[in-house]
This record gives sequence, structure tokens and C-alpha cells, in this order.
Amino acid sequence: MMNMNCRLNGPARLMLVSDLDYTLVDHDAPDNLSLLKFNALWESYYRHDSLLVFSTGRSPITYKPLRNQKPLLTPDITIMSVGTEIMYGGGTDMIPDLGWQQFLSHRWDRAVVVEETNQFPQLTPQAEGEQRPHKLDVKIIYSSGIALDVLPKGAGKGQALAYLLKKFKFEEKLPHNTLVCGDSGNDAELFSLPQVYGVMVSNAQEELLQWYAENVSDNPNMLHATERCAAGIIQALGHFHLGPNVSPRDFKDFRKCKVEMSSPAHEVVKFFLFYERWRRAEVEKSEEYIQNLKPVFHSLGIFVHPSGVELPIHQCIDSLAGLHGDKQGKQFWTWVDRLLLVQIGSNAWLVKFNKWELCDNERQCCLTSPDEFEG
Repeated sequence: MMNMNCRLNGPARLMLVSDLDYTLVDHDAPDNLSLLKFNALWESYYRHDSLLVFSTGRSPITYKPLRNQKPLLTPDITIMSVGTEIMYGGGTDMIPDLGWQQFLSHRWDRAVVVEETNQFPQLTPQAEGEQRPHKLDVKIIYSSGIALDVLPKGAGKGQALAYLLKKFKFEEKLPHNTLVCGDSGNDAELFSLPQVYGVMVSNAQEELLQWYAENVSDNPNMLHATERCAAGIIQALGHFHLGPNVSPRDFKDFRKCKVEMSSPAHEVVKFFLFYERWRRAEVEKSEEYIQNLKPVFHSLGIFVHPSGVELPIHQCIDSLAGLHGDKQGKQFWTWVDRLLLVQIGSNAWLVKFNKWELCDNERQCCLTSPDEFEG
């Protein structure tokens, strides 16, 4: 078996596997608040030792626009096209799992499937971009009240996840816990896997609710959340005691946002939440606020912009004064992604991350920066 190109050296503390549309992403919430809360929670407490997996019915073609429209984190693994494609990464650097492609290609003839389905005039082919190679031994999956996918029998979201878990076990990297999250019929397979926790968000569709009632309603490892979308996922983290479930975004006063052990990741997330609120003028313009930020950062720390420009971190903090309120009245959000930590001293860390901004529906990646923080 080929190496999985996984960034963790050992088993993940948690592998979170989530559908996207109306599970992690709430298309009825233009402020994306629950998704942004999830982002802050994940980067603060989970990114360093856990794995984020997206499992979506979207193809690579329709997945990319969603990333441009919504404040999605970059996953470690992306399962697409209803489990027929597995990619490592989830940004511009996705690498396909060739072993999964070969497995699905065995005894699969797409031309035969097309010929047979053409006999049913009530079926309308999905867009050309959704006609993936493995989407004659077939499996039919109905979801969202409109989508009928004809797949190889060995395909599907559940089979793709089972394949990944088998590879992790072979490499002695089986996650300590796995949480699967969904809202529609094509997610049901995820909940059928043994030894996983599962959450159906409160807005789950009728086909999944019916499957749940008939199959796993008495399973203590399954939760029908009372919260929508990403908020339901956060609820499940607490319900199953899988880790922290209070996002830094839930705190108006960051002095009350404490953790048992100081974490550079947690401090970075808090800093950029303050930056967001500062620019929206949701905190008063006060020199005291600026000066209180400095003790978090190493006095000799350097901020490195992707352009190569290096500036003392404390100088960068001082420059915030001129940005106060420049986004007031606008839909302005910021979040960090791919936050990686390297300890370089007894009380100093090198931190690298992508910082994103979304302003009035325009999204841009502003920087990738190594900084030094005092422990």
C-alpha cells in the first residue's frame, strides 16, 4: 500500500469526517457564523493532532467554487463524487489516491450504466462536470430528494471511509476516535461503519431521518443534534466527549477565553478574532488593547510575509492602530487555516498559517506567516 501523504507522524487523536452542503456549510446562513465558529475551534484545539476529512457528493469541479464562496478550512483528505474519488489535501494541491481508483475500475463499465439509465426518460443526467469516471455490479444512492447516483458496488462515502481506515490501520495510524457528520441519504453509509461516532445535524433530510429510525436510533454512538449544520457538529464533540466544544468565537471578552495549557494555536486564533473585531470597530479604539497584545509574542519575534518582507512582531501590532474601524458596517470576517506549530525553544514556537479574509463576499488569502510566540 502507498503512503497516505498524511502530515501526522502517529495516530490522529480525532478524525472528523463531514459532508459539506447543509452539514458543515449552512447555505441558509449568509453570515456563515456557525462555520466560522467551527473554524476557530478546529484551528485552536484540533489541527495539530487531528485530521479533518470532507466527504461530499460534489465533484472537484463544483467543490472549488464552494471553497471560493464559503470560509472553508483546508481538509487533510477530501472524499468527493459520493465516495468515488479520494484526494489527499483539499486546496490547490490535491493528490488522488491511485489505489482507490484502481479498486473501483475493476469490473466497471460506465458505458453499460449510461445505456441502461437512458431507458428511463424520467431520469435527467447531471451536469457534464458531475459525470465522474466511477459515478457490473452497481450501487444506487438517492439523496436530497433529487440526486440518483449510480456507482460501482464498492463505492460510496462509507466504503471510501472504510478504505481509508484500513490504510490507517495498516500504517499503524488508526485514529483514536472518528466522528462522521451528515444530513442526507448519501451520508447513511458513514453511520453504518462500526466503532465510529455519528451526528445527524438537526436539519437532516427526511430520507436520512427514516434510515436512522429504522437502523440506528438506539445506538448510543449516534446523535441527532438539536443544532443546525456546523453548530450540530460542535454539539457532537461535546456530547461524545471528543474534545473541546467551546469556540473562541463564543467569547466577547478574550480574557475569559482560557485553556488549561497555553497553546500558541489558541493565541493566534484569538489574535485574529481581535483583529477582525478591531477593524469592524466592535471594540473601542484604545492604546491599552494594543499594548496588551504584545506580551503574548516573543519580544524578538519576527513576522515574515510571503513576499519575504520581515518586520518585528511588536511593530506589526503597533500598526493595527491605523486600521481601527476601516471595515465598520461591512460583512468582514477573518480566519486562519493550516495552522502548524514547531517548538524552537523551551518557551518559543514557530507558527505558520494561512490567514483568510472575507469582505462583502470577496475572499482572499492575505498571508502565510511564521511568527514566534512565548509559551
